[in-house]
Formats: sequence, C-alpha cells, structure tokens
Amino acid sequence: MVSILSSSSSFCGLRRCLVLLVFLVQQAAAANFNQDFNITWAPDHVRVLDNSQLLQLTLDQASGSGFVSKNQYLFGNIDMQIKLVPGNSAGTVTAYYLYSTASPNSHDELDFEFLGNVSGQPYILQTNVFTSGKGEREERINLWFDPTADFHTYSILWNPQIIIFSVDGTPIRVFPNNEKALGVPYLNKQSMSLYSTLWNADGWATRGGLDKIDWTQAPFVASYTNFKADACTNYNTDYASAQACASSGDKWWNQPEYQTVASDDTSKLSWVRQNFLIYDYCSDTQRNPVPPPECSNSHI
Repeated sequence: MVSILSSSSSFCGLRRCLVLLVFLVQQAAAANFNQDFNITWAPDHVRVLDNSQLLQLTLDQASGSGFVSKNQYLFGNIDMQIKLVPGNSAGTVTAYYLYSTASPNSHDELDFEFLGNVSGQPYILQTNVFTSGKGEREERINLWFDPTADFHTYSILWNPQIIIFSVDGTPIRVFPNNEKALGVPYLNKQSMSLYSTLWNADGWATRGGLDKIDWTQAPFVASYTNFKADACTNYNTDYASAQACASSGDKWWNQPEYQTVASDDTSKLSWVRQNFLIYDYCSDTQRNPVPPPECSNSHI
C-alpha cells in the first residue's frame, strides 16, 4: 500500500474518505420510503416492506409502477441501492432519475436506465443528460457484475462544477459545467425530484426491440433500499439560494476535491470506459456528424 505521505493524490484520497465517512455518519438513520416518497403509478403494484426500509416496484401485463421523492433537489449527492429484475428481463426498463417539472419544455434530467436482458447476457446501463430540454446524450455500458444477485449503490454527485454518475463508488460518467467555456447549458437553475419507474419498453430496450417481454416470467420486480440524500432541497428555481446552500462550506460534495474527478478516480473512470462502454453519443458519427460541443470536454 502506498504511504499516505507519498503523494498529494494519496492525501486527497484520504481526505475524500474522511468527508464521506462524515456523510455516512450523518445519514446513519435509515431512509423511510413512506416518509420520503410518494407513489406516482399503480399503488397496487408497489410494496413497502421491512418497516418502510425496502420498496419494491412490480411490472406485469396490467401495469408498471413508480414513485417520486417528496423533496426536490438543486445540487447534492443522491444514493440509492437497487436490486434489478432477475432472470429473463428482456423488454423491461428500470429507470432511476432526477427530473425537473417547473418548465416541461425546457426541463433538466439525469438518468440511470437499466435495460432488461435475456438470461445470461450482461445488463446494460444507459445514462442520459438533459439540459434545458435538450437530451440525446446517451451512453451505455455493460455492468461488470450481476446487478440482480444483490443490492448495488447508484449515485449522482451534482454540484455547480460537475455531475458524476457512479456505481458502487466507481465513476462511470461525468458531465462538467461547460456553460462558460463552450456555451452548453448546465443543470443549475431548476430543482429536480427523484423518480423511479419499472415499465414495458420492449419496443426498443433489448436489442433494439427484437427481444420482447416474456409475460410468463411476470411479475417482474425491482427492489430499493438505503436511499440517502445530502442535498440542497426545495429551492425550485431559486438558483441564487441553491448556489448559496451549495457554497456554504459544510457540503462535502462541493469541496474543491469534488469539483473535478480526483486523480484516484480518473483511472477507475478510464477502466470503465475502456472495458465496458458500448455506446457513446459523442462517437456516433451517423447521428452526430459534428460532435456536440460538450464532447470536447465530457470525459475528463
């Protein structure tokens, strides 16, 4: 093991661990799904169990299901542990995302979408970023583990400088603030609620829609636990107040070492992109003959 005094990057890694430990201690009280969320779709297809510490969404031929956070967030760190639909889940999508509703035609959105698979194939995780109503920024990776065998943590760190998507603490995608440098709108003016849905997307989800849902496998179930949010809440479109909240000095996720990808995380991000990235809108020359401007500064 490298001495913590051997390099500044190692010290930075230690500091990151310490502030994360403080966050975990602050969040020690387990989330309560009944207190933190509302059911948005098909209450009869949603189960809240274990003293409101576990939530399950169900999909069958009658309906999918979904929920939304009672709070809205403008900057912060959001964690959820999810266990995905097991077995032959082809055609299903489990979506976990932040979404703003104040301006539907110019909304902001950050997506995790888990695309169901035929048994034995890798689960595909699709991420997307919408800014001021503009999306079409899909990236896809194969997950390097079985996300149906146990719970895994899916996180969004979002501060005024950068957005980092992570899986079990490993960064898989970054979206820096390119507003001044490249004129690309950033997600900094609209609060977003946290949503999740389990739904039938067999028109496109698995091999472009070739693999349909096998309803004999229903009901399909996705499970959620250990929701944690350390964030600036309920500022709606009050950007100045949210900025002040984020910059108050007590938010670990907006400390200088979290305003870019730390050196110890850069190698992890590169490992994911080199070994598991299967689609990147920035590299899709048929769709984007001229890459969107943020592609020149999107991977750090």
